[in-house]
Amino acid sequence: MSQYRQELKGRFAVLGIVIVAVLAGLLVRLWTMQVLNADEFQAMAEGNRVRQISLEAPRGRIYDRNGVELVTNRSALAVSIDPTHEDVRVLLIRATNGEDGDDPTRTELEDLFGELAGMLGMTPEEIFEHVTDLKQEALRPRIVAVDTPIEIVAQLLERQTDFPWVRVEEIAVREYPNGPIAAHVVGYTGAISEEQFASSDVYAGYELGDTVGKTGAERQFEGVLQGDKGWRRIEVNASGRPQRVVSEQPARPGNDIRLTIDIEVQRVAEEQLRVAIAEARRQGYGSAKAGAAVVVDIQTGEVLAMASAPTYDPAAFLGGISTVEWEALTAKGSEYPLNNRAVMAAYPPASTFKVITGTAGLEAGITYENKTYTCTGRWTDMGTQWPKWCWKRTGHGTITFRTGMEESCDTVFYEIGYEFYKRKNEELQAMARSFGLGAKTGIDLPGEVRGRIPDAEWKAEFNRNYPEYQMWLPGDTVNMAIGQGDVLASPLQMAMVYAGLANDGVVMKPYVLKEVLDSEGGIALATEPQVLIDSGVSDASLAVIERSLVDVTTQGTGRGAFAGFGVSVAGKSGTAEVKGKDDYAWFCAYAPANEPRYAVAVVLEQGGHGGAVAGPAVRNILAQLLGRPIKTIRTTDPSR
Repeated sequence: MSQYRQELKGRFAVLGIVIVAVLAGLLVRLWTMQVLNADEFQAMAEGNRVRQISLEAPRGRIYDRNGVELVTNRSALAVSIDPTHEDVRVLLIRATNGEDGDDPTRTELEDLFGELAGMLGMTPEEIFEHVTDLKQEALRPRIVAVDTPIEIVAQLLERQTDFPWVRVEEIAVREYPNGPIAAHVVGYTGAISEEQFASSDVYAGYELGDTVGKTGAERQFEGVLQGDKGWRRIEVNASGRPQRVVSEQPARPGNDIRLTIDIEVQRVAEEQLRVAIAEARRQGYGSAKAGAAVVVDIQTGEVLAMASAPTYDPAAFLGGISTVEWEALTAKGSEYPLNNRAVMAAYPPASTFKVITGTAGLEAGITYENKTYTCTGRWTDMGTQWPKWCWKRTGHGTITFRTGMEESCDTVFYEIGYEFYKRKNEELQAMARSFGLGAKTGIDLPGEVRGRIPDAEWKAEFNRNYPEYQMWLPGDTVNMAIGQGDVLASPLQMAMVYAGLANDGVVMKPYVLKEVLDSEGGIALATEPQVLIDSGVSDASLAVIERSLVDVTTQGTGRGAFAGFGVSVAGKSGTAEVKGKDDYAWFCAYAPANEPRYAVAVVLEQGGHGGAVAGPAVRNILAQLLGRPIKTIRTTDPSR
């Protein structure tokens, strides 16, 4: 018996040691938690008890150069769904954590969201799609409808017990006092995409679900327009349901900006694009549906108007655009109205490029103002096996360089181009680049294209898989001399070329941001004009080009458009050949010719002849700028 007790004592001793060790360990752990790591665990506990959601800041407003509101904010009633409500959470858990095929059925969605969907003109699936947006903060209510009619809001508020998971709140949304005018310049807003979220430091501190600029000035100046978000701390229970607001810090609105755009000039530019498209269709060009117009101040580079057709209404994106609307804007047959053709599209500039060829020829001594050429309509200097035609098949006869510009005689510029080819120095390309062609202008808008000034190196690289097409041929330079072949330019680039010709050969950098305003409405930052490139062209050559361009509008291919205008205009028509399509109509000009202030470029896709369609549009845009009457002009122009 005593031996058994001795054995028990040993066992109890071991057990006691174990118990002491366990208690010691617990005490050490408790001391570590309560003393050494007290702050850390308190923060964790606080994090479980208190959740924080962000409060979006109202975006800054956008004004035109004269203080006219282009984009502002207004209050709107929005219907949102509380994702933490038990009825909604059950469906969310199944949708996110369930097995394949375990998603809520249509019947379940109809039971929960059916009546609300009917009231809002939506489907239960559309509502659930908003609710299941896991890119947003867990507690943030999911907005499903904006600008909800007041009668619907009243019903929802009266029947809160029927819709305990529905909230009605007042939010700030974008408003466009002038409708879709200048839509491509100001752009639109939407929820930040994952690509934007991850792509740039500009979006540091943003959260998925935040509203950001998607295009135009809204995107370009996001860092200025977006204010500082506020926050709201909410106490939640053990189930994660909100109980009360603990604290809150309001958001700080973004800065307002003033653009260089003049809303009245912009209005006329957009209207003249519509008129020009209608006129082209009346003349038999039934595929004419799109085009662009650009107006710049030649001395500063300020963009006074930038129009693109077809256009769109940025208000369609408020609260998120529907799938049907988005497909209508992006479908193949839509003509892509979201594209700003003024900077995002490049076209063969056709005869508007002849100012580059002519200037290069004058500077190189290849031609001069009264040098004569013989145009028979058929040009065969490269060989009879490769004949080229002037647009006037019967020929212009004996014609000077200056008259050749006036009448847009192709033969004159074939001759100049061929001389440049024989010199083998790519001087024509150099002159084009000296006016900024073939490179981005650096305008402060997204999506600008470079255009293209082709040369031997480009052609060899472009045809690297086809050695037989790599050699630069005489026809390449000759085609380029009349703005055809592989040369491409955007409407903005061509406007800047003519602005440079008018500004003593100096091309200014185009821009649309005039000023950033502070909270008191004062100027916090102003854009200073910058030289983009100095062509270095002599005054003598510029004077010859100007005289020939004035001849175009007084007695040449643009005379019908500018008859009786009352102000001297230097301009050039162009009719571009595009394979498989109707001709593209161009007209570029600056005015007043004797004291230049403004340059304008207009292009109509598949619009026909430049002097007949684009020329009248340029005339009426200049009329708005110079205080002349706007008229309906119907004229003809057989030239190319």
